Amino acid sequence: MSATTPAKTVDVAVVGAGIIGVMTAREILRRDPGARVAVLDQDAVGSGASRRSAGLHFPRGATERVRRMSEYSQDHYAKLTAERSGLPIHTLGMTLVADDAGEAQLRRTYLPGARLSRVGSVPGGFVRVPAEYGVWEGEGCQYADVHALTGLLARELRGRAAFHEGVQVTAVESDEDTVALRLGTGRTLLARQALLAPGPWLAAPAWKDLVAPLGARVKKVVALHIEQQPREDDHAIVFHDEDAFLLPLHERGHWLFSYTCQEWDVDPDTLGGGLSDAHLRDALALLERYAPELAGLCTSGRVFCDAYGPDGEPVVSRLPQAGRVVFAGAANGSGYRLAPAIAAEAADLLCPVTRQEPGQEEDQT
Repeated sequence: MSATTPAKTVDVAVVGAGIIGVMTAREILRRDPGARVAVLDQDAVGSGASRRSAGLHFPRGATERVRRMSEYSQDHYAKLTAERSGLPIHTLGMTLVADDAGEAQLRRTYLPGARLSRVGSVPGGFVRVPAEYGVWEGEGCQYADVHALTGLLARELRGRAAFHEGVQVTAVESDEDTVALRLGTGRTLLARQALLAPGPWLAAPAWKDLVAPLGARVKKVVALHIEQQPREDDHAIVFHDEDAFLLPLHERGHWLFSYTCQEWDVDPDTLGGGLSDAHLRDALALLERYAPELAGLCTSGRVFCDAYGPDGEPVVSRLPQAGRVVFAGAANGSGYRLAPAIAAEAADLLCPVTRQEPGQEEDQT
Protein backbone atom coordinates (compact mmCIF):
# COMPACT_ATOMS: atom_id res chain seq x y z
CA MET A 1 0.00 0.00 0.00
CA SER A 2 1.29 3.41 -0.90
CA ALA A 3 2.20 5.59 2.04
CA THR A 4 -0.08 8.27 0.57
CA THR A 5 -3.08 5.93 0.26
CA PRO A 6 -4.86 5.58 3.61
CA ALA A 7 -6.46 2.27 4.45
CA LYS A 8 -10.23 2.31 4.24
CA THR A 9 -12.20 1.14 7.28
CA VAL A 10 -15.58 -0.62 7.37
CA ASP A 11 -17.66 -2.36 10.02
CA VAL A 12 -17.89 -5.71 8.21
CA ALA A 13 -15.93 -6.96 5.23
CA VAL A 14 -17.55 -9.88 3.39
CA VAL A 15 -15.07 -11.93 1.37
CA GLY A 16 -16.91 -13.87 -1.32
CA ALA A 17 -19.77 -12.49 -3.42
CA GLY A 18 -21.65 -15.73 -4.02
CA ILE A 19 -25.19 -16.32 -2.77
CA ILE A 20 -24.04 -16.83 0.85
CA GLY A 21 -21.83 -13.74 0.94
CA VAL A 22 -24.44 -11.49 -0.67
CA MET A 23 -27.24 -12.88 1.50
CA THR A 24 -25.15 -12.22 4.61
CA ALA A 25 -24.32 -8.65 3.57
CA ARG A 26 -28.03 -8.12 3.00
CA GLU A 27 -28.92 -9.55 6.41
CA ILE A 28 -26.35 -7.37 8.19
CA LEU A 29 -27.74 -4.24 6.54
CA ARG A 30 -31.31 -5.29 7.31
CA ARG A 31 -30.41 -5.50 11.00
CA ASP A 32 -28.21 -2.40 10.98
CA PRO A 33 -28.97 -0.13 8.00
CA GLY A 34 -26.16 2.21 9.03
CA ALA A 35 -23.44 -0.44 9.00
CA ARG A 36 -20.50 0.12 6.67
CA VAL A 37 -20.25 -3.10 4.67
CA ALA A 38 -17.82 -4.03 1.92
CA VAL A 39 -18.18 -7.12 -0.29
CA LEU A 40 -15.08 -8.42 -2.07
CA ASP A 41 -14.63 -11.09 -4.71
CA GLN A 42 -11.71 -12.17 -6.86
CA ASP A 43 -14.18 -12.40 -9.78
CA ALA A 44 -17.60 -10.89 -10.50
CA VAL A 45 -20.64 -11.27 -8.25
CA GLY A 46 -22.00 -14.84 -8.32
CA SER A 47 -19.26 -16.18 -10.59
CA GLY A 48 -18.07 -19.14 -8.50
CA ALA A 49 -20.12 -22.10 -7.30
CA SER A 50 -23.26 -19.92 -7.47
CA ARG A 51 -22.91 -19.69 -11.25
CA ARG A 52 -22.79 -23.50 -11.64
CA SER A 53 -25.44 -24.31 -9.03
CA ALA A 54 -28.55 -26.26 -9.97
CA GLY A 55 -30.35 -24.04 -7.46
CA LEU A 56 -32.75 -26.74 -6.26
CA HIS A 57 -34.53 -26.31 -2.95
CA PHE A 58 -36.49 -29.10 -1.35
CA PRO A 59 -37.75 -29.06 2.25
CA ARG A 60 -35.56 -31.58 3.98
CA GLY A 61 -32.65 -32.01 6.34
CA ALA A 62 -30.68 -34.98 7.59
CA THR A 63 -30.22 -33.38 11.03
CA GLU A 64 -32.42 -31.27 13.27
CA ARG A 65 -30.31 -28.17 12.64
CA VAL A 66 -30.46 -28.58 8.86
CA ARG A 67 -34.22 -29.12 9.01
CA ARG A 68 -34.56 -25.85 10.95
CA MET A 69 -32.33 -24.12 8.43
CA SER A 70 -34.30 -25.56 5.54
CA GLU A 71 -37.60 -24.36 6.99
CA TYR A 72 -36.19 -20.90 7.72
CA SER A 73 -34.79 -20.60 4.20
CA GLN A 74 -37.98 -21.84 2.58
CA ASP A 75 -40.00 -19.19 4.43
CA HIS A 76 -37.45 -16.54 3.45
CA TYR A 77 -37.63 -17.41 -0.25
CA ALA A 78 -41.44 -17.55 -0.12
CA LYS A 79 -41.53 -13.99 1.28
CA LEU A 80 -38.97 -12.83 -1.24
CA THR A 81 -40.98 -14.12 -4.21
CA ALA A 82 -44.25 -12.81 -2.77
CA GLU A 83 -42.83 -9.30 -2.41
CA ARG A 84 -41.04 -9.15 -5.78
CA SER A 85 -42.16 -10.08 -9.27
CA GLY A 86 -39.80 -11.41 -11.86
CA LEU A 87 -37.27 -13.08 -9.59
CA PRO A 88 -35.56 -16.10 -11.21
CA ILE A 89 -37.10 -18.49 -8.65
CA HIS A 90 -39.47 -21.12 -10.01
CA THR A 91 -41.92 -23.24 -8.02
CA LEU A 92 -42.44 -26.82 -9.19
CA GLY A 93 -43.78 -30.14 -7.99
CA MET A 94 -41.62 -32.72 -6.25
CA THR A 95 -41.66 -36.49 -6.61
CA LEU A 96 -39.53 -38.77 -4.42
CA VAL A 97 -38.40 -42.30 -5.27
CA ALA A 98 -37.08 -44.29 -2.32
CA ASP A 99 -36.82 -47.74 -0.81
CA ASP A 100 -40.10 -48.74 0.84
CA ALA A 101 -38.20 -50.00 3.86
CA GLY A 102 -36.95 -46.48 4.58
CA GLU A 103 -40.29 -44.68 4.56
CA ALA A 104 -40.16 -43.81 8.26
CA GLN A 105 -36.73 -42.21 7.86
CA LEU A 106 -37.87 -40.46 4.69
CA ARG A 107 -40.71 -38.81 6.58
CA ARG A 108 -38.37 -37.77 9.39
CA THR A 109 -35.97 -36.23 6.87
CA TYR A 110 -38.58 -34.14 5.06
CA LEU A 111 -40.33 -31.29 6.82
CA PRO A 112 -44.00 -31.68 7.82
CA GLY A 113 -44.77 -28.86 5.39
CA ALA A 114 -43.65 -31.08 2.52
CA ARG A 115 -46.92 -33.01 3.02
CA LEU A 116 -45.59 -36.22 1.54
CA SER A 117 -48.28 -38.43 0.07
CA ARG A 118 -47.92 -41.89 -1.42
CA VAL A 119 -48.68 -42.14 -5.14
CA GLY A 120 -48.63 -44.97 -7.63
CA SER A 121 -46.16 -43.73 -10.22
CA VAL A 122 -43.79 -40.96 -11.26
CA PRO A 123 -45.35 -38.26 -13.48
CA GLY A 124 -44.18 -38.29 -17.07
CA GLY A 125 -44.02 -42.04 -17.44
CA PHE A 126 -40.28 -42.24 -18.18
CA VAL A 127 -39.02 -43.26 -14.72
CA ARG A 128 -38.94 -46.95 -13.86
CA VAL A 129 -39.52 -47.64 -10.18
CA PRO A 130 -37.85 -50.80 -8.77
CA ALA A 131 -40.27 -53.30 -7.26
CA GLU A 132 -39.09 -52.69 -3.70
CA TYR A 133 -39.33 -48.90 -4.04
CA GLY A 134 -42.16 -46.47 -3.44
CA VAL A 135 -43.14 -43.07 -4.86
CA TRP A 136 -44.20 -39.99 -2.89
CA GLU A 137 -45.21 -36.49 -3.98
CA GLY A 138 -44.60 -33.40 -1.89
CA GLU A 139 -44.76 -29.64 -1.71
CA GLY A 140 -42.27 -26.83 -1.09
CA CYS A 141 -39.93 -27.45 -4.02
CA GLN A 142 -38.42 -24.66 -6.13
CA TYR A 143 -35.32 -23.91 -8.12
CA ALA A 144 -33.50 -20.72 -9.04
CA ASP A 145 -31.01 -19.28 -11.46
CA VAL A 146 -28.62 -18.67 -8.55
CA HIS A 147 -26.19 -16.55 -10.56
CA ALA A 148 -28.98 -14.22 -11.72
CA LEU A 149 -30.59 -14.07 -8.27
CA THR A 150 -27.26 -13.23 -6.62
CA GLY A 151 -26.75 -10.43 -9.12
CA LEU A 152 -30.21 -9.00 -8.47
CA LEU A 153 -29.72 -9.03 -4.70
CA ALA A 154 -26.31 -7.42 -5.10
CA ARG A 155 -27.78 -4.71 -7.31
CA GLU A 156 -30.22 -3.82 -4.53
CA LEU A 157 -27.32 -3.52 -2.09
CA ARG A 158 -25.20 -1.22 -4.23
CA GLY A 159 -25.08 2.20 -2.69
CA ARG A 160 -25.51 0.72 0.78
CA ALA A 161 -22.62 -1.74 0.50
CA ALA A 162 -19.35 -1.18 -1.35
CA PHE A 163 -18.58 -3.89 -3.90
CA HIS A 164 -14.98 -4.71 -4.84
CA GLU A 165 -15.16 -7.11 -7.80
CA GLY A 166 -12.05 -8.55 -9.39
CA VAL A 167 -10.10 -7.82 -6.21
CA GLN A 168 -8.16 -10.64 -4.60
CA VAL A 169 -7.55 -10.83 -0.86
CA THR A 170 -3.92 -11.83 -0.41
CA ALA A 171 -3.75 -11.87 3.40
CA VAL A 172 -6.10 -11.78 6.40
CA GLU A 173 -4.51 -10.36 9.54
CA SER A 174 -6.58 -10.09 12.72
CA ASP A 175 -5.78 -8.55 16.09
CA GLU A 176 -7.92 -7.66 19.11
CA ASP A 177 -9.51 -4.65 17.42
CA THR A 178 -9.27 -4.95 13.66
CA VAL A 179 -9.09 -7.26 10.68
CA ALA A 180 -6.69 -6.10 7.97
CA LEU A 181 -7.39 -7.46 4.49
CA ARG A 182 -4.37 -7.06 2.22
CA LEU A 183 -5.53 -6.76 -1.38
CA GLY A 184 -4.00 -7.68 -4.69
CA THR A 185 -4.35 -4.04 -5.69
CA GLY A 186 -1.69 -3.18 -3.12
CA ARG A 187 -4.20 -1.54 -0.82
CA THR A 188 -5.49 -2.54 2.60
CA LEU A 189 -9.06 -2.70 3.83
CA LEU A 190 -9.56 -2.50 7.59
CA ALA A 191 -12.69 -3.93 9.18
CA ARG A 192 -14.05 -4.32 12.67
CA GLN A 193 -15.08 -7.85 11.67
CA ALA A 194 -14.84 -9.99 8.55
CA LEU A 195 -16.84 -12.82 7.03
CA LEU A 196 -15.15 -15.46 4.91
CA ALA A 197 -17.64 -16.98 2.46
CA PRO A 198 -15.19 -18.38 -0.10
CA GLY A 199 -17.26 -21.26 -1.45
CA PRO A 200 -14.86 -24.01 -2.57
CA TRP A 201 -11.77 -21.77 -2.36
CA LEU A 202 -10.86 -23.13 1.06
CA ALA A 203 -7.20 -23.41 0.18
CA ALA A 204 -6.67 -19.79 -0.88
CA PRO A 205 -3.31 -18.74 0.64
CA ALA A 206 -4.86 -15.78 2.48
CA TRP A 207 -6.98 -18.00 4.76
CA LYS A 208 -5.95 -21.61 4.19
CA ASP A 209 -4.37 -21.96 7.63
CA LEU A 210 -7.24 -20.11 9.32
CA VAL A 211 -9.98 -22.41 7.99
CA ALA A 212 -8.05 -25.71 8.12
CA PRO A 213 -9.15 -26.48 11.73
CA LEU A 214 -12.80 -26.48 10.58
CA GLY A 215 -12.24 -29.78 8.78
CA ALA A 216 -14.11 -28.77 5.61
CA ARG A 217 -13.19 -30.40 2.30
CA VAL A 218 -13.87 -29.72 -1.37
CA LYS A 219 -15.70 -32.26 -3.52
CA LYS A 220 -16.36 -32.29 -7.25
CA VAL A 221 -19.98 -31.72 -8.32
CA VAL A 222 -21.14 -33.09 -11.67
CA ALA A 223 -24.47 -32.83 -13.48
CA LEU A 224 -25.55 -33.93 -16.96
CA HIS A 225 -27.73 -31.88 -19.28
CA ILE A 226 -30.47 -33.94 -20.92
CA GLU A 227 -31.56 -32.55 -24.27
CA GLN A 228 -35.29 -33.02 -23.83
CA GLN A 229 -37.74 -30.14 -23.45
CA PRO A 230 -39.53 -30.32 -20.09
CA ARG A 231 -43.29 -30.09 -20.03
CA GLU A 232 -44.85 -27.28 -18.04
CA ASP A 233 -46.12 -29.63 -15.33
CA ASP A 234 -42.99 -31.79 -14.97
CA HIS A 235 -41.78 -32.33 -11.40
CA ALA A 236 -38.34 -32.43 -9.87
CA ILE A 237 -37.69 -36.15 -9.32
CA VAL A 238 -35.52 -36.98 -6.32
CA PHE A 239 -33.85 -40.38 -5.99
CA HIS A 240 -33.57 -40.20 -2.23
CA ASP A 241 -31.34 -43.18 -1.45
CA GLU A 242 -28.81 -42.29 -4.16
CA ASP A 243 -28.79 -38.54 -3.39
CA ALA A 244 -29.50 -37.76 -7.04
CA PHE A 245 -32.21 -35.85 -8.86
CA LEU A 246 -33.72 -34.95 -12.20
CA LEU A 247 -34.59 -31.26 -12.51
CA PRO A 248 -36.66 -29.76 -15.36
CA LEU A 249 -34.97 -26.47 -16.21
CA HIS A 250 -37.93 -24.89 -17.95
CA GLU A 251 -36.27 -21.54 -18.67
CA ARG A 252 -33.28 -23.29 -20.32
CA GLY A 253 -35.32 -25.88 -22.20
CA HIS A 254 -33.68 -29.06 -20.92
CA TRP A 255 -33.43 -31.41 -17.94
CA LEU A 256 -30.53 -31.64 -15.52
CA PHE A 257 -29.43 -34.87 -13.86
CA SER A 258 -27.30 -34.48 -10.74
CA TYR A 259 -25.65 -37.45 -9.10
CA THR A 260 -23.17 -37.79 -6.22
CA CYS A 261 -19.63 -37.70 -7.55
CA GLN A 262 -17.04 -39.00 -5.08
CA GLU A 263 -13.94 -37.06 -6.16
CA TRP A 264 -12.60 -35.24 -3.11
CA ASP A 265 -9.98 -32.60 -2.34
CA VAL A 266 -10.15 -30.95 -5.74
CA ASP A 267 -8.95 -27.44 -6.59
CA PRO A 268 -11.53 -25.08 -8.15
CA ASP A 269 -8.75 -23.25 -10.02
CA THR A 270 -7.61 -26.38 -11.86
CA LEU A 271 -10.97 -27.90 -12.81
CA GLY A 272 -10.66 -27.87 -16.56
CA GLY A 273 -11.71 -30.27 -19.26
CA GLY A 274 -15.41 -30.49 -18.52
CA LEU A 275 -17.13 -33.87 -18.40
CA SER A 276 -14.90 -36.93 -18.47
CA ASP A 277 -15.59 -40.47 -19.59
CA ALA A 278 -15.65 -41.52 -15.92
CA HIS A 279 -18.27 -38.86 -15.11
CA LEU A 280 -20.51 -40.03 -17.93
CA ARG A 281 -20.04 -43.67 -17.02
CA ASP A 282 -20.94 -43.17 -13.37
CA ALA A 283 -23.89 -40.86 -14.05
CA LEU A 284 -25.34 -42.94 -16.86
CA ALA A 285 -25.14 -46.15 -14.83
CA LEU A 286 -27.57 -44.59 -12.35
CA LEU A 287 -29.71 -42.82 -14.92
CA GLU A 288 -30.10 -45.99 -17.00
CA ARG A 289 -31.45 -47.76 -13.92
CA TYR A 290 -34.31 -45.30 -13.54
CA ALA A 291 -34.79 -43.52 -16.88
CA PRO A 292 -33.02 -45.40 -19.69
CA GLU A 293 -34.75 -43.43 -22.44
CA LEU A 294 -33.11 -40.24 -21.14
CA ALA A 295 -29.61 -41.72 -21.02
CA GLY A 296 -29.13 -41.38 -24.77
CA LEU A 297 -30.01 -37.70 -24.62
CA CYS A 298 -27.08 -36.72 -22.37
CA THR A 299 -24.60 -34.86 -24.52
CA SER A 300 -23.32 -32.16 -22.16
CA GLY A 301 -23.24 -31.04 -18.57
CA ARG A 302 -21.47 -28.99 -15.92
CA VAL A 303 -18.53 -29.78 -13.67
CA PHE A 304 -17.41 -27.74 -10.69
CA CYS A 305 -17.00 -28.30 -6.97
CA ASP A 306 -18.27 -27.24 -3.57
CA ALA A 307 -17.16 -27.24 0.05
CA TYR A 308 -18.49 -29.84 2.50
CA GLY A 309 -18.58 -29.72 6.28
CA PRO A 310 -17.19 -32.61 8.33
CA ASP A 311 -20.55 -33.57 9.86
CA GLY A 312 -22.89 -32.97 6.93
CA GLU A 313 -24.02 -29.58 8.25
CA PRO A 314 -23.05 -26.10 7.04
CA VAL A 315 -20.18 -24.50 8.94
CA VAL A 316 -20.85 -21.10 10.51
CA SER A 317 -18.18 -20.35 13.07
CA ARG A 318 -15.71 -17.83 14.40
CA LEU A 319 -12.21 -18.88 13.46
CA PRO A 320 -10.19 -19.87 16.53
CA GLN A 321 -7.01 -18.22 15.25
CA ALA A 322 -8.77 -14.98 14.28
CA GLY A 323 -11.63 -14.16 16.60
CA ARG A 324 -12.89 -11.23 14.55
CA VAL A 325 -13.25 -13.43 11.47
CA VAL A 326 -16.32 -15.61 10.87
CA PHE A 327 -16.48 -18.43 8.33
CA ALA A 328 -19.77 -19.30 6.60
CA GLY A 329 -20.17 -22.05 4.04
CA ALA A 330 -19.21 -25.69 3.49
CA ALA A 331 -22.94 -26.28 2.95
CA ASN A 332 -22.53 -29.71 1.34
CA GLY A 333 -23.93 -28.69 -2.03
CA SER A 334 -26.86 -26.81 -0.44
CA GLY A 335 -25.47 -23.28 -0.49
CA TYR A 336 -28.48 -21.85 -2.28
CA ARG A 337 -31.00 -23.99 -0.44
CA LEU A 338 -29.76 -22.92 3.00
CA ALA A 339 -28.28 -19.51 2.20
CA PRO A 340 -30.86 -17.41 4.12
CA ALA A 341 -30.38 -19.49 7.29
CA ILE A 342 -26.60 -19.49 6.91
CA ALA A 343 -26.72 -15.71 6.52
CA ALA A 344 -28.85 -15.39 9.66
CA GLU A 345 -26.43 -17.53 11.70
CA ALA A 346 -23.46 -15.55 10.39
CA ALA A 347 -25.18 -12.27 11.22
CA ASP A 348 -25.85 -13.56 14.74
CA LEU A 349 -22.08 -13.78 15.19
CA LEU A 350 -21.28 -10.54 13.41
CA CYS A 351 -24.17 -8.53 14.90
CA PRO A 352 -24.83 -10.20 18.28
CA VAL A 353 -26.86 -7.28 19.61
CA THR A 354 -29.52 -7.85 16.97
CA ARG A 355 -29.55 -11.62 17.31
CA GLN A 356 -32.90 -13.14 16.25
CA GLU A 357 -34.41 -16.59 16.09
CA PRO A 358 -36.08 -17.96 12.95
CA GLY A 359 -39.63 -16.68 12.74
CA GLN A 360 -38.77 -13.35 14.39
CA GLU A 361 -37.31 -11.74 11.32
CA GLU A 362 -38.59 -8.40 10.13
CA ASP A 363 -39.48 -7.39 6.60
CA GLN A 364 -36.63 -8.60 4.35
CA THR A 365 -36.96 -5.69 1.97
